[in-house]
Amino acid sequence: MGFRAVTLAISIAVVCGASACLASPNSGAKTSRTGDMALTAAVASPVRSPQNVARDVYRHPKESLSFWGLKPGMAILEIWPGGGYWTEILAPYAKATNCSYRAALSSTSQPLPAKFSQTAVYGPIATTVFDEKSPPLAKPGSVSFVLLSRNLHDWMSTPGEPEKAMRDFYAALKPGGILAVEQHRADPRAMKPGASDGYMSTAVVVKLAEGAGFKLAASSEINANPKDTKDHPFGVWTLPPTRRSAPNGQPPNPNFDHAKYDAIGESDRMTLKFIKPD
Repeated sequence: MGFRAVTLAISIAVVCGASACLASPNSGAKTSRTGDMALTAAVASPVRSPQNVARDVYRHPKESLSFWGLKPGMAILEIWPGGGYWTEILAPYAKATNCSYRAALSSTSQPLPAKFSQTAVYGPIATTVFDEKSPPLAKPGSVSFVLLSRNLHDWMSTPGEPEKAMRDFYAALKPGGILAVEQHRADPRAMKPGASDGYMSTAVVVKLAEGAGFKLAASSEINANPKDTKDHPFGVWTLPPTRRSAPNGQPPNPNFDHAKYDAIGESDRMTLKFIKPD
């Protein structure tokens, strides 16, 4: 690991300290400040990939995580982290606040990128798997914060999988725990069957979560994009960062004009906060 990464890890640890997760009299404001500093440091980290940093203008990581209620002391579970956009932020945050981060992968054959094995920067990362047949994601009631970011549409074509997902998240969370949802938004138009273009109705997402017992606590327009017309030839994947130029499974079309879609930017997204009732 390079000097810059070591320096970052040490500086965050010094700012936040291992005591961030310990409750003490009159410590609420101090803990909040510690969490804000740790989150700011993690988002500004020089070890984040430039490609991910460039996406912050659309994904608003600090504002989104603050809206959802991320705080020191939380056991964090991220669902299907993919290339690790959120992992680059959440794992250092968890390490800096002496907490925990776990990733639920889509399969054991698709592990996190190798860089996340650098425990001096990211801390120890536990992994599990979520799919339509997976066992419980964690010990019941052991998780504080579940992040579901732009993945729910992937399960809509598999009967029962979205419902299983919500039940599994609910079981893993402790009472008062948070389910944080970011999802491509179909509204105001109707959602296509099976969310085949990647866009979902807010009402459908809320119904799925409430069906498992969650309560909608708040919604935000942090990740709204009014430029998104939601009528793209290859669904949401026509837009950055995927920039698909041919039907899925076919070779890219070198003559496809991306300019219109690049000008839109990333998708219009709902940002929802659900709570598991006490």
